Amino acid sequence: MEKFKSPVYNVMAVPVEKVAANNYNPNVVAPPEMKLLELSIWEDGYTMPCVCYYVADRDEYEIVDGYHRYMVMKTSERVYRRENGLLPITVIDKDVAGRMVSTIRHNRARGTHSVELMSSIVSELTKSGMSDAWILRNIGMSKDELLRLRQISGLAELFAGREFGKSEDWEEE
Repeated sequence: MEKFKSPVYNVMAVPVEKVAANNYNPNVVAPPEMKLLELSIWEDGYTMPCVCYYVADRDEYEIVDGYHRYMVMKTSERVYRRENGLLPITVIDKDVAGRMVSTIRHNRARGTHSVELMSSIVSELTKSGMSDAWILRNIGMSKDELLRLRQISGLAELFAGREFGKSEDWEEE
């Protein structure tokens, strides 16, 4: 029996021009989350490679998972320049049905954020002195989301010394 080796141990940097989207990914990311993804990649770099299938007759890599990370490379000049146009990928070798189910599994396995845990994070960031503008920019949430998380937490100290309504802290930097 051949020993299995996960694709992540063979990450390659390929020119983004040699990568193409598939035509079956049902995942959609809203503009605010795309903006946050671009910021995440800019601030942290690519921390996860895109998963691709090599199409020999076209000499290109078709995306199985990571379409939105790929789109950041295609649309963000600053990320493209910094990364020299190279996208980190891993390659899987599956037929089209296998690639389709891999795409769905990757999409569905990401999960969702717990409201209680997000509220706790906002509380900790606030207690550590982060401004509303800093939280909004770095977590990528709207002003309404921040306010709702504070209301959900029920912690009076989150509002201590603050007036209700719009303040300068809410202005984006």
